[in-house]
Amino acid sequence: LLSLHAAVATAETAAALATRAMAECDQGQDATARDARKLHFERGEALAKQALALDERNADAHFAMVCNLGEMLRLDGEKITSVFGLRRLLNEVDRTLELDPDHVGAMATKGNLLMRLPRMFGGDEREGERLLREVVRRDDRAVTSRITLAKTCVARGDREEARQLAARALQIATEQGRADKAAEARATLDELGAPR
Repeated sequence: LLSLHAAVATAETAAALATRAMAECDQGQDATARDARKLHFERGEALAKQALALDERNADAHFAMVCNLGEMLRLDGEKITSVFGLRRLLNEVDRTLELDPDHVGAMATKGNLLMRLPRMFGGDEREGERLLREVVRRDDRAVTSRITLAKTCVARGDREEARQLAARALQIATEQGRADKAAEARATLDELGAPR
């Protein structure tokens, strides 16, 4: 009984740390100053590490690590600065999905990575697109997945679907106050010559 109680207490603590780690990632995304963003992501990564030390099977702790690692890699723009960091990120994404195959955030991250960097991860763009379409189906607020799918549609000439995806992404990003994502959606609409 005592060992069961200790396991429950540990899981609760790991869950609380994972929640705090995600909150740091969210605050970092909202921050405007680079140093403030970096500080939030570093704190978030540290909290996720603590959560995983307590409960390695906590999918949300693994995804909190994904969020903070991914944002640290994007801190100075979406440059590929660290193959090791990207591999570590994908390992965390895969572990999240191993523990929770329906984790929408992990599906979105993996789908975006496969679409943007298919050769680096030995995946194919079709699997990335499949994952992103599943995310869009499940999460009406998924901005990045819609933008990536819109760009994919533009590339293959499916202008109407691209327009619909980008317009919805712009609407969501505007509602969420995500200026960076709104700008990406606008750029896609501008490329299509679509009214906003």
